[in-house]
Amino acid sequence: MDLLNTLVEKGLRRELPTREEALAVLATSDDELLDVVAAAGKVRRKWFGRRVKLNYLVNLKSGLCPEDCSYCSQRLGSKAEILKYTWLKPDEASKAAAAGVAGGAKRVCLVASGRGPTDRDVDRVSKTIEAIKEQNEGVEVCACLGLLSDGQAERLREAGADAYNHNLNTSEATYGAITTTHTYADRVETVRQAHAAGMSACSGLIAGMGESDADLVDVVFSLRELDPDSVPVNFLIPFEGTPLAKEWHLTPQRCLRILAMTRFVCPDVEVRLAGGREVHLRTLQPLALEIANSIFLGDYLTSEGQEGKADLAMIADAGFEVEGAGESTLPAHRADAVSATGGCGGHAGGGGCGPCGDGGAEAAAPAAGGCGSAGVCGTTEAEAPVAEAVGSVVGSVEAGAAGATGQAAPGEVRSDLVAVRRRGTGTDLPPNA
Repeated sequence: MDLLNTLVEKGLRRELPTREEALAVLATSDDELLDVVAAAGKVRRKWFGRRVKLNYLVNLKSGLCPEDCSYCSQRLGSKAEILKYTWLKPDEASKAAAAGVAGGAKRVCLVASGRGPTDRDVDRVSKTIEAIKEQNEGVEVCACLGLLSDGQAERLREAGADAYNHNLNTSEATYGAITTTHTYADRVETVRQAHAAGMSACSGLIAGMGESDADLVDVVFSLRELDPDSVPVNFLIPFEGTPLAKEWHLTPQRCLRILAMTRFVCPDVEVRLAGGREVHLRTLQPLALEIANSIFLGDYLTSEGQEGKADLAMIADAGFEVEGAGESTLPAHRADAVSATGGCGGHAGGGGCGPCGDGGAEAAAPAAGGCGSAGVCGTTEAEAPVAEAVGSVVGSVEAGAAGATGQAAPGEVRSDLVAVRRRGTGTDLPPNA
């Protein structure tokens, strides 16, 4: 296809596609899908080879958020049966982080629900960052705490935070329909503050909330303009008890097209396969690695992910390799720009993408009010300590839910194929926080 050849050439030059080209990627047919994946894969391999960066979410504070983000199980008024607990102590968070690092994670993402941190919260997180870095040599730490006030980004950077995550989530035009307690501009400002403080900016999106193709292109183009170093692509986990509980719009094929469009628009940034990949990509997850160069390992904020061992096997079977702690994630032109600011990612000039979840994960990381981690949320309702809940790096999404044996037309959305599992199901403790 002339379109794909053009997009590959532009991606290799870090040149921005046109909006029409980006929309055309989303409009390709299933017959063209493997060609789209292969084209995006050429761009991915140019800048990131066959490396896959592993990230690990630690949920520092779960639930009870005053914000009303429609996608989030931790939102104001949420009836989702999730774990709710207040701040983990630094040693608890460090133990949880060690489990992810032992599984191969290079970056630990510290997420807390809420509109944004108080100065006391920043002090608390700073101590947690110091504890994690003291006990895990070489690990990157990304904070995801919501909207930042003046001076807070600088304090986190001084404490050792390498990156800050705050997702844009959706287009500016539709943001007000998803969240009313803060604005799209608030999110943009927080990403800019993180950048200005010398942290690597991490900002992404959530697909599957009923948005149009134009909305998806708008948010990815906005991200390119913001120029983050990592862009998590989350796929909505429609949690029962949230306003978007019945929003099942995604097929594995559409997810791959969204990832490919993001890669073409943001060719030289860390594109992270984040929350909801197990639910929506299902058996096509290995194909997504041809496009994305980063994933969350294990569970997300309030939902269970794929078992960590299965993630590692998937990476190896697909012919990829886990990125080592001593390897630079970003291409040289971006990494060099970061050294000037002291961050692990950094703003780069030229054609870099515009603006980490776990999930991820939550990411990974997902989202209460500004924690920024997309649809990465859910668990059992228990306010329990988590000191003993470390080391599982696990999570499973139950396939074969009732009715999953029925036949579906090609391209039909199948919400019956996967049951969303809340993190902590069957226990009083969250497995990875």
